[in-house]
Amino acid sequence: MDQLSKYAPLIARIIIGGFFLMAGLGKVADPAGTAGYIQSVGLPGALAWPAIIFEIVLGLLMIVGFKVRIAALAGAAFCVFTAVMFHNNFADQVQMVMFLKNFAIAGGFLMFFAHGAGAVALDK
Repeated sequence: MDQLSKYAPLIARIIIGGFFLMAGLGKVADPAGTAGYIQSVGLPGALAWPAIIFEIVLGLLMIVGFKVRIAALAGAAFCVFTAVMFHNNFADQVQMVMFLKNFAIAGGFLMFFAHGAGAVALDK
């Protein structure tokens, strides 16, 4: 059980960090599409590259376990913001699931904010 407790935070960081890293890298392939999606909710399309960079950096920080508490707090805020802005059409079941998914990930980030990166991380 101690081994599982030691490595569980690392595995969780890889899962959450990998999710954001892949999302950010996926957006690099079509930044104009990302900008269009951002504009569709009334925000400036110029936020596309900052969002892409944020997702990539957040993913990398979580995976390697560096500045995890700060990254996790920023990640939680990002998840709540994007849920509210982009997934607020509850008449569409897919959007409701995406909204809840973002809040679930925000909860995971808040656990990292509260408890840190774990034993296997650059943060010590």
